[in-house]
Amino acid sequence: MDNIYIEYNFTVTPTVPAIEILIAELGNIGFESFVENEHGVSAYIQKDSWNAKLLESVFVLNSDEFSIEYNHNEVAQTNWNAAWEKNFSPIQVDNLVSIRASFHENPNLKYDIVIEPKMSFGTGHHETTYMMVQHLLQLELENKKVLDMGCGTGILAIFAEMKGANPTDAIDIDNWCYENSLENISRNNCHHITVLEGDSSLLIDKKYDLIIANINRNILLMDLSVYANCLNEKGVLLLSGFYKEDMPIIDSEVAKYNLKLDTFIERNNWVALKYNKL
Repeated sequence: MDNIYIEYNFTVTPTVPAIEILIAELGNIGFESFVENEHGVSAYIQKDSWNAKLLESVFVLNSDEFSIEYNHNEVAQTNWNAAWEKNFSPIQVDNLVSIRASFHENPNLKYDIVIEPKMSFGTGHHETTYMMVQHLLQLELENKKVLDMGCGTGILAIFAEMKGANPTDAIDIDNWCYENSLENISRNNCHHITVLEGDSSLLIDKKYDLIIANINRNILLMDLSVYANCLNEKGVLLLSGFYKEDMPIIDSEVAKYNLKLDTFIERNNWVALKYNKL
């Protein structure tokens, strides 16, 4: 029997940084999954965990800095595909990478990634995923051992394999992301990606040539020492999931682990940083 969920559709002005704050607050009160769009975000919580006064504790909804309107309705788990299909249009990165669903036309670029994100983060539309793809385009990944930490849909692990990475671990703490990554890896005929459900405790005694971590700032700061210990000599660490103004605190922490900032990409105030292990 399918679970019943409550879907909230939020229209947010301005979207940055309100959407990130809103998602963080909703996650703290039991919302499980989110689908961002150009006007805001849709959020989902199991009906059993919901009550009519649930949003009263969400600070950002009462902030004078943002205008946030919303409505809600019941949806069955089987209807979630329709939720993301409404908002998921194909995109292209630097005229080299297409990211699309199976029902979109193939633009025949050098790399073609087909995903069905369902309720997982990582369609390429968000600035952080887009920039990580840009970083990966510049890296030589043939036979490199790769970690995609906080893999979401598995999109970055999939792209790494398309560029020759072998083997790759894709890890996420969220069960939806774990299941969705498995589906998308199969959908893209990848054969060298292992998907794991869990957190950084899974990384004990593992070593990688490239670590990709597109996660929120606080989790990154907490786990940077683990990533540094897992990185091979002359390895590369790609970090994103935070704003440009967060760069000093990230850089200060990373510097403790013999890693040096090489380049960064900025997109709508989000940044993606590339570090080299010395």
